[in-house]
Amino acid sequence: MHPTALMNGKRFFDTYVAPLGNVKVADIGAQDVNGSLKSVCPPQAQYIGVDFIAAKGVDVVLTDPYHLPFDSNSLDVVVSSSCFEHSEMFWLLFLEIMRVLKPEGLFYFNSPSNGEFHRYPVDCYRFYPDSGNALARWAQRNGLRTLSLESYVSNQAGGHWNDFVSVFLKDEAFLDRHR
Repeated sequence: MHPTALMNGKRFFDTYVAPLGNVKVADIGAQDVNGSLKSVCPPQAQYIGVDFIAAKGVDVVLTDPYHLPFDSNSLDVVVSSSCFEHSEMFWLLFLEIMRVLKPEGLFYFNSPSNGEFHRYPVDCYRFYPDSGNALARWAQRNGLRTLSLESYVSNQAGGHWNDFVSVFLKDEAFLDRHR
């Protein structure tokens, strides 16, 4: 994880998660590679690291990258940083994340908007500000009431990476909680 990804993750946790108190947070792509979102997750949150291999920071190992081993509507927050560019079919993973989130649940998504090719095991995509709204429309097209609360690219001065960041609310009926 590069420094701006960690900084953006901390900003999300401080803004959206800390005020919620005791919540269950799943981190998709949690393997600690030069840092992890676990280090900036509020201490009152129950953090569950999820990845496709057993490694530092991983509590749950996936057997299928497009099926999360959680009940529907069971998680308060899902986060994923520096992972979706490695998912060959990220749109399937996005819908799976929406499935496991509670209706008032939040999804924090950070992925490169540019940067070096970095196969792990594949490197397929880069994301731009419109990607957040496009993913929300994909969820809506699949019968969900998902909203993109924010979607932007943060710039790293003098660095190699610009991060795409988006925060999603699973069901627009809970928008008042985030105004």
